[in-house]
Amino acid sequence: MSRAPYKVLFLCTGNSARSILAESILNHIGKGRFRAYSAGSHPAGRVNPLALEWLNQQMFPVDELRSKSWDEFAAPGAPRMDFVFTVCDKAAGELCPVWPGQPMTAHWGIPDPAAVRGTEREARHAMADAFRQLSRRISLFVSLPFDKLDAIVIKREIRAIGSLDDANASVPTTQPLS
Repeated sequence: MSRAPYKVLFLCTGNSARSILAESILNHIGKGRFRAYSAGSHPAGRVNPLALEWLNQQMFPVDELRSKSWDEFAAPGAPRMDFVFTVCDKAAGELCPVWPGQPMTAHWGIPDPAAVRGTEREARHAMADAFRQLSRRISLFVSLPFDKLDAIVIKREIRAIGSLDDANASVPTTQPLS
């Protein structure tokens, strides 16, 4: 018997870049085993155009992506999450809503590519780097043998993934953001 997809919520403050990238990446590489969502504590109200451009160039799904409040996922009738990951330090420090179903949580903080104030090239590089870091962490996450691990081990593993030193990690991406 197959299990329903694991539901995963990625959180950041603005829900315009990092959590959006993570949602798309997991929905793409999760191959139906996972259903990803994203939200923000103070949503920007729009998805960062460079995030959409990068995801489009990598041929990752963008159709359902929108900037939204994390309150949507704490409301009655919201999907019950199995995992909730914060991808920014600010959101990790905020008082989060109570998530139905008591999902496992971890912090996977990475620098905000939407906050880069420099040249267009620097902004594009920051977006590509955020994508690379999230791809690496999500790839490790989806490779965990969930059916063979108990909850304590899964919690330890998802927290360890969040503490990876991505400065020296390399995950190939298909095309550079021109």
